[in-house]
Amino acid sequence: MTSSDKIASVDVSGEQIRWDLSGEMTYGDYLQLDRLLDAQTPLTDEHDEPLFIIIHQTSELWIKLCLHELDGAIRHLRADRTRPAFKMLARIARVQEQLSQAWDVLATMTPSDYLRFRDRLGHSSGFQSYNYRILEFRIGNKNPALADVHRDRQEIHAQVLQALNNPSLYDESLRLLARRGFAIPDSHSERDWSQPYRPSAEVEEAWRRIYRAPEEHWELYELAEKLVDLEQKFQHWRFSHMKTVERIIGYRAGTGGTSGVAYLVKALELRFFPELWTLRTTL
Repeated sequence: MTSSDKIASVDVSGEQIRWDLSGEMTYGDYLQLDRLLDAQTPLTDEHDEPLFIIIHQTSELWIKLCLHELDGAIRHLRADRTRPAFKMLARIARVQEQLSQAWDVLATMTPSDYLRFRDRLGHSSGFQSYNYRILEFRIGNKNPALADVHRDRQEIHAQVLQALNNPSLYDESLRLLARRGFAIPDSHSERDWSQPYRPSAEVEEAWRRIYRAPEEHWELYELAEKLVDLEQKFQHWRFSHMKTVERIIGYRAGTGGTSGVAYLVKALELRFFPELWTLRTTL
């Protein structure tokens, strides 16, 4: 080691760690920490407002990762490559666990804590999250009316409409079943992708055949269980969201104009993959 190397390093537990990295990429550069850590701008001096901001910002980042994995899974299913899709769907399910746990952290904020700054939020609301809306559309919960929430931002609205008008994860799963010889009706394998999905007796029968002979249809059987796992964790996330909101604001209306807890309770009734749940009663 040269004398200059000694000057530009520090001994940490027997390791010579360089500290002079001028002109080289650092950890902070790679992660753009200056931008990331400067993205929290509380509107008040209340102690709990940074918690509120950081929980929602990190949730948006986790959703961004879910969308990245989901887009990859859809591409693989479209190309009949199920194994890589399974890995991506499994990763989404693990990310959803992180999203659910975030509500546990937010629940440490009491109603009194929140009410000290809630009025400063104006009409901002998680209901306006375009990341979340794209995620629901990409998984399979289509509703054209919800895209209008983002109409005032042209670039964002275009992204939401693209997710609305393209086949969802469930649509691509059913198209895969059709290519594998299952009797999926044209109304479900080639349809107006922007419209809400309607359950089908023929689709349920196709999945039932798969569940009754898993050894014969193992890949599709595994796909079905990956979808069920994803939806179950999504429901856990929704439930945790609802209970956290109830704990903090009770049955007050939401800041974005929704009915608050009542709206979130209704969301728990939504199904992404309905036939995969109803077939369990009739197997």
